[in-house]
Amino acid sequence: MTSLELNAVSKSFKNDQVLSGLSLSATEGETVVVFGPSGTGKTVLLRLISGIYDPDDGDIRLDGSSVVGIAPEHRGIGMAFQNFALYPHMEAADNIASPLEARGGTAAQIMEKVREIATLLKIDHVLSHRPKELSNGQKQRTALARALVAGPKILLLDDPLRNVDAKLRFEMRLELPRLLRDFGSTTLYVTQDYKEAMALGDRIAVLLKGDFAQVATPQDIYNNPVNVEVAKLFGDPTINLIETRLTVADGRAQADLAGTTVELGTGYDHADGRDIVVGVRPEAISVSETPLEGALPVELIAVTPLNERVVMLLHLADGTEFFASSPEDGATGTRRHGPAFARIAPDAVLVFDRDSGQRIHPLDAGPQVSGQQTQ
Repeated sequence: MTSLELNAVSKSFKNDQVLSGLSLSATEGETVVVFGPSGTGKTVLLRLISGIYDPDDGDIRLDGSSVVGIAPEHRGIGMAFQNFALYPHMEAADNIASPLEARGGTAAQIMEKVREIATLLKIDHVLSHRPKELSNGQKQRTALARALVAGPKILLLDDPLRNVDAKLRFEMRLELPRLLRDFGSTTLYVTQDYKEAMALGDRIAVLLKGDFAQVATPQDIYNNPVNVEVAKLFGDPTINLIETRLTVADGRAQADLAGTTVELGTGYDHADGRDIVVGVRPEAISVSETPLEGALPVELIAVTPLNERVVMLLHLADGTEFFASSPEDGATGTRRHGPAFARIAPDAVLVFDRDSGQRIHPLDAGPQVSGQQTQ
């Protein structure tokens, strides 16, 4: 059942067009992460859904009914902000209880629900504290408890982990999916952190230039980005991008990378002779001290540990920088410099049009991920 629908929603402030014809739907209980760089209109979108702003054009529907023009308190929406937005003069318990008090009920009933949600979020021991006495992590959980306590059908979370420490962010990435499933709310979760988006979203909606560039599962977003701009937003190190030209010989496509021919596979006859950008994720590159079939000769410049992986900075024959990544126990050439060979996994090469940045798919590759999957 569709719980939230955005139909061609637009919003401007004076001459600044923030959102332009934006559409999305989310099903009951689904978590959709709205992801994009700062300034792309993510918070504005949440404020439109919550009723703080009205759209200039388009419609916002909850459970099939339009809510445009309906006051925020009548929309049945819970919202948590990145700056917590707690009432400074009220104890944590009263902050959490505020949505329930607006609905009525006895003090005992309200406190029972407050204690239940506080225990779930492990803040029951600070219910008598005011915000200035809480750590940022406790403030974040208090704000989340306030958003959840009334059991809203729609939950809007505006980058709620941005102002907490790294340890708590990691813990909440593990806890939040379970918590959100338990409550069953349809959730729109805003973040600028791609790792957070990948960890929390059933789907990710990439917001760029006022519209969704791509809406798909985390795996599809990462493996099948619709364009260069989306591809660059995911991954650490980011995707390798090299400009070259695609040519087809005997039905097989290939491209020249710094003097070495790289096979691109079949199905690219329609792109023969086009200027392209080859995209390769660092983890799709194997580095060896000995020659590998189809490998690029490279100069290994630096090796850096990154958690359980190592990142290798390579230079191609023409000086182009290239990154490779591999598990630490399988990294060849760790802590050394000098000549090496880099082989690209043949099925991991992404091809983009150089001028438009849009993905070029082989015609025999089967169904492709749409840039605007909203169902």
